[in-house]
Amino acid sequence: MTKFVLIAALGAIASVSAAGPAAVNLGKAGTYAILSKSGISTVPTSAITGNIGVSPIASTAITGFSLKMDSTNRSATSTQVTGSVYAADYAAPTPEDLTVTIGDMEIAYTDAAGRTPPDHLNLGSGDLGGKTLGPGLYKFGSTVIIPTDCTISGLPTDTWIFQMSGDLTMAANKRVKLIGGALASNIVWQVAGYVEVGAGAHMEGILLVKTAAHFRTDSSLNGRILAQTAVTLQSSTVTQPYLGRFLAQTADILV
Repeated sequence: MTKFVLIAALGAIASVSAAGPAAVNLGKAGTYAILSKSGISTVPTSAITGNIGVSPIASTAITGFSLKMDSTNRSATSTQVTGSVYAADYAAPTPEDLTVTIGDMEIAYTDAAGRTPPDHLNLGSGDLGGKTLGPGLYKFGSTVIIPTDCTISGLPTDTWIFQMSGDLTMAANKRVKLIGGALASNIVWQVAGYVEVGAGAHMEGILLVKTAAHFRTDSSLNGRILAQTAVTLQSSTVTQPYLGRFLAQTADILV
C-alpha cells in the first residue's frame, strides 16, 4: 500500500468515526502552550511544557521567569519552561512571527465564537459539575462554573466547542476528566470573560480567552492558554496537549 493510499484510507476512517463540530484551526497559535497580548506572570515555581510568548507587549511583561536570552536575541529560556520564550521586542524575525501568531489566535477565537447551531444550549444553566459531556457544540449565555468534577467522554477523533458569553470558573481541587480516548487537543473553551482555575484544580483543553486567565496555586492544565489579555500563574503546571494516538500512529507508519 502506498503512502498516499494509506493517508486516504486513514482519513476516511477518521471522517466516519468523528463526532462533534469541525476542528478550530489555531494556525501558528497552536505552536504555543501560553500566548498573551498583555503579559504572562508566574509565582515560582511553575512548570510549562511548550513555548510561551507575548505580543504586542514587550518582554518586560513576562515576569517571575528569570529569563535568559539566547545568543541570537530571538528567544529566551527559563528553568520553568521546557521550550522557548518569545516577545515582541526580541530580534527579527520574532516580532513578525508573533504578529502572525497573535492574528491566528484572534481568528481562532472568532471562529469558535461564531459556530452555529449549538447542540446544547445553556446546559445545566451553566453548571457543569457532575456532568458527562459528549462531543458537540455547547453554547452558554452566561458564566460557566465547574464546582465539582466533570467528565468529557468521546473518541480520539471527536471534538468539543464550549462557547460562553461570561466567565469560566473552576473550584479548587476539582478536575475535568477525559475518558474513552477524548483528547485535550480536540476540546476548545471559547470564553468571552476570564478563566479562573482554582487552587489544586486540573483543567483540560484549549482555552481561547477574550480577557484574562488565572491559574491559582498548584493548578494545572493539559492544553493551551491563548489569551487576549494577561495570564497569571501561581506554581502552576501547563502542558501542551498530545496530538493523539491516531496522528502518532499515522506518522510512525509513514516514516
